[in-house]
Amino acid sequence: MKIKETFYRMAFKFDSLPLRIKLISLAASGLALTMAVWGFIQLTALDKILVEQQAKRIEGVAETVATFYEHFPTRRGIATLDSALKDFLQSDIRLGRIDIFVVKNKQVEYVAGTSRMSYEWSEKVIAQAAAARKSRYVRLDADGGPAVGLLYPMPGQTKNHRVIIAVVTFTRANTEILARASRLLIVSSAGLIAVIMLLFGLSYGWIIDRPFKTLMDTIDESQKGGKIKLVDMARRDEWGQLADHFNKMADDIQNAMARNLDLTRHLEDRVRQETLKVVSLQKQVDDLKRLTALGHLTANLAHDLGTPLHSIAGLAKLLLEKEGLPPDAVRKLQLIVEQTRRLDHVIQNVRRATRLPEPHFELLTLEDIFSETLPLIEPLMAKNLVNIDVRLDAKDQPFYADRHRLQTAILNIIQNSLDAMPGGGDIRIAAGPAEKRFMKISISDTGRGIDPDVLNRVCEPFFSSHQEEGMRGLGLAIVQDIVKAHGGRLDIESRAQLGTTVHIYLRLPEQDARK
Repeated sequence: MKIKETFYRMAFKFDSLPLRIKLISLAASGLALTMAVWGFIQLTALDKILVEQQAKRIEGVAETVATFYEHFPTRRGIATLDSALKDFLQSDIRLGRIDIFVVKNKQVEYVAGTSRMSYEWSEKVIAQAAAARKSRYVRLDADGGPAVGLLYPMPGQTKNHRVIIAVVTFTRANTEILARASRLLIVSSAGLIAVIMLLFGLSYGWIIDRPFKTLMDTIDESQKGGKIKLVDMARRDEWGQLADHFNKMADDIQNAMARNLDLTRHLEDRVRQETLKVVSLQKQVDDLKRLTALGHLTANLAHDLGTPLHSIAGLAKLLLEKEGLPPDAVRKLQLIVEQTRRLDHVIQNVRRATRLPEPHFELLTLEDIFSETLPLIEPLMAKNLVNIDVRLDAKDQPFYADRHRLQTAILNIIQNSLDAMPGGGDIRIAAGPAEKRFMKISISDTGRGIDPDVLNRVCEPFFSSHQEEGMRGLGLAIVQDIVKAHGGRLDIESRAQLGTTVHIYLRLPEQDARK
């Protein structure tokens, strides 16, 4: 676990180094590893060559000893043979030992030998060399230093009788040669790595650093200036390809920014136009509400004033029919009749002046109505902490309606709902076909609800209740008049402290009603 953590720390530290140091470190490590592997291969090959040379030399010595032993007169004795082998040994200072063995029926017998080193041959090794009937080389680590031993079977021997010539030679010279070669290899490798690193360091600025700085400077200038600049780099390598791709990307971004700017301007114009439309629509709706309220007011005033005026005029006419009235009384009664007639004429003119214009019906959809109405009520929702959920079924279903009057009716219902939820709440609007001949718009709230005792009076003009402030005034009276003008009907469901739902039913066109 500690090794893993140490590795991750080293990797993190390496990752935080500058790019120049990373590249030089990786290049140096790679070169060092390559030179080490190459040096190992070369030293191994050199060692093999030296050993092979030593083996060939001592094989010649073994052949000479074998020839001598083959023609040695056995009557002269073993002492003479040992002396002869000693002469062979003294003739070459590199020789460390010469021995003669006889293998009979897998049994090893020592015949003769001489030595300037302490080493004992293994009988097993000698027996294996006799059985193989070919020379065998063995690396030795004797007391005199590293050496190479040769077991040489004499040719022309029988299967059960083998003569093995064992020769050992020192390889200290090989060791010295390998040591010198190693030092030379290390020095030359270090010099080569140093030269390569120097060349790499000198070329880094031109190959990597300068084009990288050019690219970064271009990016910094683009960030400061607000306009993406192109990279000025005339190269054919990967940096040149990167610069070409960057310039292409810069052109694409610049074109996209130009398109986005045009689109933003277009959207701003559209928002400005739609805002003006919403403001105009709001003004029309407000004017319609004021005109409707004024119409109700003048209608009630005409009714309240017309009845007593007609009574006064009728009584004055009855009095004028009597005879014997003083001329002054007759003149005053005639004046009363004329003034009541004049007042009635004024009242009728006021009623005609405040009468709502004829509805302008057009073929609309739910999408048409609510796409214009919802932007008007969103500020009210946010101000009163009210959430609204709108679900329109068959929103493309056409029906005939007066756009502004229907919007006025919807806004009046929503305003009543807001008045009934002073602490906030939820409003749910659901609209879609209902029954076979009607389009149904339902507006529900989670307000205080309407008392059952006054539910049947909430649509009366100027009706008010202290308990139901949300239904005070002309709101629902205006809604009812608008719905009646559309040939529809208005239903209200309410439960105290649970909320109120207002249903508006509007007639569908005949062809749609038959479906």
